[in-house]
Amino acid sequence: MNFDISRFNQAHLLVIGDLMIDEYVWGGVERISPEAPVPVVAVTDQDYALGGSGNVANNLTTLGARVSVLGVTGRGRDGQRLLDRLEALGADTVGIIQESGRQTTKKTRIIAEHQQVLRIDRETRKEISAQTFEAVIKSAEQIIPEVDVILISDYGKGLVTRSLIKSLVQIAKKHNKTTVADPKGLDFTKYAGVSLLTPNMKEASLASGIEITDAGSLEHAGQMLLEACGIEKLLITCGKEGMVYFDADGRSSKMGTKAREVYDVSGAGDTVIAVLGLGIASGLPVLEAVALANTAAGIVVAKVGTAAVSQNELLQALKSSAADKASKARSLQSLAELCRKRRKDRKKIVLTNGCFDLLHVGHVKLFEASKKLGDVLIVAIDDDESVRRLKGAGRPVIGAAERVRILSALDSIDYIVVFSDSKLDGVIDSIRPDILTKGSNYGSEEVAGRELVDSRGGRVELIPITEEISSTQIIDSIKKK
Repeated sequence: MNFDISRFNQAHLLVIGDLMIDEYVWGGVERISPEAPVPVVAVTDQDYALGGSGNVANNLTTLGARVSVLGVTGRGRDGQRLLDRLEALGADTVGIIQESGRQTTKKTRIIAEHQQVLRIDRETRKEISAQTFEAVIKSAEQIIPEVDVILISDYGKGLVTRSLIKSLVQIAKKHNKTTVADPKGLDFTKYAGVSLLTPNMKEASLASGIEITDAGSLEHAGQMLLEACGIEKLLITCGKEGMVYFDADGRSSKMGTKAREVYDVSGAGDTVIAVLGLGIASGLPVLEAVALANTAAGIVVAKVGTAAVSQNELLQALKSSAADKASKARSLQSLAELCRKRRKDRKKIVLTNGCFDLLHVGHVKLFEASKKLGDVLIVAIDDDESVRRLKGAGRPVIGAAERVRILSALDSIDYIVVFSDSKLDGVIDSIRPDILTKGSNYGSEEVAGRELVDSRGGRVELIPITEEISSTQIIDSIKKK
């Protein structure tokens, strides 16, 4: 994506929703309590962060946007701490109302060894008073004409009611403003009229009444929600599976996950709505803003706790994503680490190897059949010197760098590594594939590396080859003609 992130600095967004303060208690676990079978956490640190719609505002200001916030807090210490932190970010907090007798929502997370072991919630879910409602709407009428996009962050704590949504949508449409809502609850008709709704897969499943188990049921649920709930567009976030966007005509677009590691999904939805809204406010088409939000979500889930994404992190991720699309080449060391992690997730690793000098249909079918045998397909290609040694003078016709770029265009291939044919055992030893594939024009006993794969608990699969074709035959034919 070719996008100037500095445009974020000119955007102004309104965030309205349930404000929370997140408390993090950090520590280590060395023993189990003698009183009950629970870990004893020895506290080493404590910190506070903005949660709920406050985390949306945090994401926006971190990315350089100007932010106005509407919401409700209690009058106690936690409410003041929340206000202080928003003001420290530079957010406009004039629209935040401190309601007497209302408890500020506070979530305490106990974290030991980078793992959340307990969460304690202090909150109220009662609807805001009529007086507070009128004050919020009055502020909205003053702020909405001045902003680019309105973000509604609903955590079901009593602020974002059906009446509030209806009033906000009316004001937004009057001033031709986009509204994006992160929903809560089972009835999405509450959000009728919003420009774009961003539920996660579980929320979409419950709201639609359709159990989402595969791409087909996800598509069905998305179409149903668009038709039944009066929303214009829909984005369903699917965790490790990425996102699916449905436009106003019901057409869907899937985007694969950008996350490399997932440590904590806390606040990921806040990051999605923030970056999505910021992308739209900065002039991106909605589908490109969705892709931007998908990239940002992949960054934030690799952090512990509710966290924001910086401009530099997003820029680097976009550069990395562009590079990944251009080339799937990886070093043997990085592939070894990647495969270790995939095995922990019970993913099956498939390896195939060869020269692949002058790609033909037999190669394509080999890759497609190999990918069907597992979850990750790695293709090891011989370097130029190896091809010359194996195939003779004048080879390769296509150099290793070009072969990598050509193979990178094939969806069936996940990763590519360039190696010397004399070091195939080193590749196998590092990757430790569950399956090593070769075309059936080889005999099982002829497959290089078979014994090592077997000794590591893997197996060799011969892929049926029906085409009477090879790169050497094609090259010889060209020479003769």
